[in-house]
Amino acid sequence: MWALYIFPMKNTPISPTEEEPAAEATDDYEIGRGKPPRHAGFQKGRSGNPKGRPKGSKNLATLLNQALDEKVYVTEDGVRRRVTKRELVIKQLVNKSATADLRAIKQLTDIVERVEPRTGASQAPAEPPQLTATDREVIELFVARLRRQIAAENVEAAAAAAAEQPD
Repeated sequence: MWALYIFPMKNTPISPTEEEPAAEATDDYEIGRGKPPRHAGFQKGRSGNPKGRPKGSKNLATLLNQALDEKVYVTEDGVRRRVTKRELVIKQLVNKSATADLRAIKQLTDIVERVEPRTGASQAPAEPPQLTATDREVIELFVARLRRQIAAENVEAAAAAAAEQPD
């Protein structure tokens, strides 16, 4: 079941060497709870984690996003599609909510409440302002100009077509 692995450690002294003076300058230092022997502590100027965090190590959020962005094949209505696991999880949650599963409904509403404020989806679209008489006049002039332009292009196209036809 459980195995104990013992790895050899480097022979780097944590406590000062014999050449260096000991950290115990006074004899009145009591060793006890929260007061380790001074010779057993870390040396000054040496890190307790000398190698630090390895490059390329990933935190939980990165690992979760990578797993959710993996693509899988799904057969839906007889059609095989490739979708991300993220899409699949959401689709399954919505489908389960549609079958009146109370736990799924609660999870879905919690997700929707967290997502809507960020996307602004919950806000109703504002009504467009009413057009003034000047606005209506400008639009009517623009439409009339477009109609004249289209009519002129049609006349030119008809004239070009008639010129091409030999009589």
